[in-house]
Amino acid sequence: MITIEHLSYRYPDHLTACLADVSLSIPAGSFTLIIGPSGSGKSTLLRCLNGLVPHFSGGEIAGMVRVLGHDPLTLGPRVMSRHVGMVFQNPEAQFVLDRVEDEIAFALEHIGLPREAMRLRVEEALDLLDLARLRDRELRTLSGGERQRVAIAAALALRPSVLALDEPTSQLDPQSAEDVLQALVRLNSDLGLTVVLVEHRVERVLPFADQVVALDAAGGAITGPPRTVLAQVRDCPPVVAVARAYGWSPLPLSVKEARPFAAAIVPVRRDTPTADVVRSDPPYLEVTDLEAGYGTAPVLTGVSLAVWPGEIAVLMGRNGVGKSTLLRCIVGLLRQRRGNVRVAGRTTTGRSVAAICQEIACLPQESDSLLFAESVAEELRVTLRNHGQAEVGQVDDLLRRLGLAAMAGRYPRDLSVGERQRVALGAITVTRPGGLLLDEPTRGLDYGAKADLAALLHQWRDAGTAILLITHDVEFVATVADRVLMLGRGGLVAQGRPQTVLSTSPLFAPQVARIFPGSGWLTAADALAGRGNGG
Repeated sequence: MITIEHLSYRYPDHLTACLADVSLSIPAGSFTLIIGPSGSGKSTLLRCLNGLVPHFSGGEIAGMVRVLGHDPLTLGPRVMSRHVGMVFQNPEAQFVLDRVEDEIAFALEHIGLPREAMRLRVEEALDLLDLARLRDRELRTLSGGERQRVAIAAALALRPSVLALDEPTSQLDPQSAEDVLQALVRLNSDLGLTVVLVEHRVERVLPFADQVVALDAAGGAITGPPRTVLAQVRDCPPVVAVARAYGWSPLPLSVKEARPFAAAIVPVRRDTPTADVVRSDPPYLEVTDLEAGYGTAPVLTGVSLAVWPGEIAVLMGRNGVGKSTLLRCIVGLLRQRRGNVRVAGRTTTGRSVAAICQEIACLPQESDSLLFAESVAEELRVTLRNHGQAEVGQVDDLLRRLGLAAMAGRYPRDLSVGERQRVALGAITVTRPGGLLLDEPTRGLDYGAKADLAALLHQWRDAGTAILLITHDVEFVATVADRVLMLGRGGLVAQGRPQTVLSTSPLFAPQVARIFPGSGWLTAADALAGRGNGG
């Protein structure tokens, strides 16, 4: 089906190869998961399957790639798109039209398919992804999970034999991610579609994969069954990390597989207070009775919350409940209909976005929108100049702490998604603002990069920064949160310490909390530090 032999690739103007002598095979009808550190070449390898690399990106390439007997390095994406359907990390980036049905039909019109055949294929794609009820909806009105399914349906309309997906769940809440993955499993098992998927949130996908390709930072690859590969890689999901430390065999890859092993463990409950701390000092960020929305329908109704200096508060909730809308209101990009926002003791009403962001910096979900300089280091220096601050070594220090020192002179948009995310984070934090708003900051980050980010957030918190973080990454929340706020339709439905809010949630509980219910453990570190009898 897919054969790669001695594949090496170097991007234009890069000194080192992104892929170095990679050889692997992907059987027909398999579900293959590609993992590895940020910048290890996962997305590049995926793009080699349909010729986007090197036809779109340029650079130097050597080796052999065959997909269904075709040579994508020669034929390019125009021909290979009929054999390999591509779904990118951000579905909005590949949408062309406004309506669901029109978007699915677009590629078929582009290849000149007869109208009757086109109508049949559109109906098939709508049914396969359970989108028939949404066919007349505008794409902008859909949730993240629904948009992701539309992107998959548009790729499937061409009836490819291979579906290649780049982090399809990175911006989805746990339930939406499960819906998308179940749709992929159904396509794989019922239609025999070959699925090749890149993902950093490995814990979500691992139970469905029958082959794993692990790329390393040097551009090489390890390929094999999931248990074989996960036993060798350094960074792995919490359930695998716990299982390896306890010596469980065969290695469990899911919560369900781990529970029989965990039943023999008598946990030493984590001695962490679960009651909320009553604060008497003024909050750095205070939102009171906020109502906001788009058009006539409100998205947020009666939302009130506060974040104090020296605190990491995490806002969670399903796609579409208004988390990003709240951030837009806080920084003045969207004016609320009712209520008040106060930052550093002052109302934001009547103040410019630039003035507000000097006191509470914001990393948006579309972090690429912040990148426009010619080098990574210059991105940070531009922010200092705009804020009227002198550079006294903080650029080099922050790049080092973000793991970007070696990329200081690189053009930011040539970097991987995770690396660009860290550059944007550096650009907004180099001025040391008193508050931070971070919208999905772990998108595109591997386990190691997320651990580094957690350590950096803790440093900023301990220095007195007030941090409000939005994410669907429950495993990251378990490591960083001092307080969790759960947003539902209209307003907050729960808030408290992570041990209280996360442990009892059927959707947002981390893996360790599900393996050891009632233990108070949230992370692999908790489970390894708190083991009792049977460990």
